[in-house]
Amino acid sequence: MFENLIEILKANPRKIVYTEGHDARILESAARLKKGGFLTPVLVGKVDEVKAAAAKGGFDIEGLEILDPLTYEGMDEMVETMVALRKGKMSAEECRAALSKGNYFGTMLVKMGKADALLGGATYSTADTVRPALQLVKTKKGANLVSSCFILVRGEEMICMGDCAINIDYQDKLDKDGNVVLTAAQQLAEVAVETAKTAKVFGIDPKVAMLSYSTKGSGKGANVDLVRNATAAAKEMAPEFNIDGEMQFDAAVSPVVGQLKFPGSPVAGYANTFIFPEIQSGNIGYKIAQRLGGFAAYGPILQGLNAPINDLSRGCDAEEVYQMSIITAALA
Repeated sequence: MFENLIEILKANPRKIVYTEGHDARILESAARLKKGGFLTPVLVGKVDEVKAAAAKGGFDIEGLEILDPLTYEGMDEMVETMVALRKGKMSAEECRAALSKGNYFGTMLVKMGKADALLGGATYSTADTVRPALQLVKTKKGANLVSSCFILVRGEEMICMGDCAINIDYQDKLDKDGNVVLTAAQQLAEVAVETAKTAKVFGIDPKVAMLSYSTKGSGKGANVDLVRNATAAAKEMAPEFNIDGEMQFDAAVSPVVGQLKFPGSPVAGYANTFIFPEIQSGNIGYKIAQRLGGFAAYGPILQGLNAPINDLSRGCDAEEVYQMSIITAALA
């Protein structure tokens, strides 16, 4: 997978900003990317601290751009842009204070076209990475929410799972008068379509299973109704993809079980892209695949934003940073 993504980046040069430029894991990845020459890192932090941390770790970052929010020459323009983006919700002073932090500063670099993608979360929480993205980069046209997926790889086998990291569950969204403006099923359907699109970027021909404890009406309940209605909505939203459900996991992956329980389905028994009905089962599911199934898990990959911005686990190592850097930049 990574060989293919690197070839894409060689043909399409990209610049990625790291919000935690002083972190040893970030610096090791940046040095490795510099040596590879197919992706340009930008490090956010105090120049002396970043260089000292690189020297301590023996990481060659000579020639890489290091940007300190406190001395950045374009800060006044950045503050003005952020004030406009926040539309009266934050004063110039509040914006300047926020931009002194790496997460907001790095996100604005992407928003203003100074970088193509962002990777954060080595020390920031997921919320601290996603919040600036929602406020500044915002969701792309037609997107109603941000979601996530994981790419899982085992040898030559690749699968995709979503949403396992962002949306706790799905509830109808109401306007101020109490009218439903976006149903829970429409939200889950959007996650399915966005996950299928991400899977395709990574070379997976998506066969999307909408997972449930029921297969084609075998079970009853509100949770089953949610997945069934989301399946219908997803098919309408993206008829170009093979999407089917609701189905249990065994029906999704076993051709014998799948075609017995869901005869004629183009997905049942052959699924490679799995949509969970809420975060709890999604997070458990991908970790089972990782720990018991022997899959390497890459993500979470954020979906629905106007630019590629991704979140690292605070327990990540330098190899994960390097791999997520390539994944994030390739999405640009």
